[in-house]
Amino acid sequence: MSATPLPPSLPSSSTGATNKILNSSSLLPKLPDIQIQQSLRHKTSIRCELRSFESSPKWTVDCVSGSDPIHIILTPPPTPFSMVSSVALDSNVRSSKRVCLFYCAEMKDLAERIAAESDAIELRSITWRTFEDGFPNLFISNAHGIRGQHVAFLASFSSPGVIFEQLSVIYALPKLFVSSFTLVLPFFPTGTSERMEEEGDVATAFTLARILSNTPISMGGPTSLVIFDIHALQERFYFGDNVLPCFESGIPLLKNRLQQLPDSDNISVAFPDDGAWKRFHKQLQHFPMIVCAKVREDDQRIVRIKEGDPKGRHVVIVDDLVQSGGTLIECQKVLAKHGASKVSAYVTHGIFPNRSWERFEHDKGGCPENGLTYFWITDSCPRTVKEVKNKAPFEVLSLASSIAATLQI
Repeated sequence: MSATPLPPSLPSSSTGATNKILNSSSLLPKLPDIQIQQSLRHKTSIRCELRSFESSPKWTVDCVSGSDPIHIILTPPPTPFSMVSSVALDSNVRSSKRVCLFYCAEMKDLAERIAAESDAIELRSITWRTFEDGFPNLFISNAHGIRGQHVAFLASFSSPGVIFEQLSVIYALPKLFVSSFTLVLPFFPTGTSERMEEEGDVATAFTLARILSNTPISMGGPTSLVIFDIHALQERFYFGDNVLPCFESGIPLLKNRLQQLPDSDNISVAFPDDGAWKRFHKQLQHFPMIVCAKVREDDQRIVRIKEGDPKGRHVVIVDDLVQSGGTLIECQKVLAKHGASKVSAYVTHGIFPNRSWERFEHDKGGCPENGLTYFWITDSCPRTVKEVKNKAPFEVLSLASSIAATLQI
């Protein structure tokens, strides 16, 4: 910043210092009165202080006139940390993408946790009713109010009976002139039925992917589809061009939880089969690894340790989902037999049909032969979360923060 030379009315200085109050118009246009201290030795130096901002803190103006024109440096007053934090917070909220989040009934708890993660996410309601014949009677509240807004829907296809009513909402929301539409389906339920082993098998993963691919395009373009730890990554190619699959993972939640354990420096990760190793080993590569495999002995298939040594380690079995839990229990037993000090387990999706979670016992003091120290699941399957709440060895790691962050993409 530059200023014109001092006007003739400013007295020159020879050996002493002169203090004088000048009107702001004589030095800086539109600035308040300035207290100036001028001293000259080999160069002219002027110290200015802005005083007449009514209730504002003082600014400092440093003027050095070693050459023509004079150079003026404005230094703002120190800003209190609380003021900086408040301004930064307001700025972040303004810059965040504001999202209207709808949800199915059984995802209400997770939706509330997601909204608590960000002021930019606002919950919106849907009335879920049925006609006398059992078919859905649905109503989207304040449909005109979401025009031009970023909209998301949190779905749960926990059973075939709830898929149709949610698909009806999923197909309706993008057509309400919304700016963009995101479908969050934490668990893709038919992911394990992704291939045919003999002629006549129906790959229902492909069927569901095709249904979701026909979601109408919003004003912002194709629907973003968020899925956590889909069973097979190649299933992304089952989806058509009307949707943009965004595959997220719950593994970062597990890694954060493992860092909190008192024996975090003694953790090894085990995979129940080669498929789980291929799916997750790159995300967990800084942990010692153990790979198990099912081998056939006579008429039985038995779990064996294929590579790695569990002796003296707290071993965490990692997989994408659990159904009956038979394979995990066999892994727990073989790891304990080979000297593991503790055995825990993690799956992103705890399905547990027919209350199969009851098969998993707590080790009750670190005896791995008796059961698991921890069994971590996420809240992708809300019915399971309600059933295992406050029951050892289960702990729920919420996807709320991950989903809130993904909605800002």
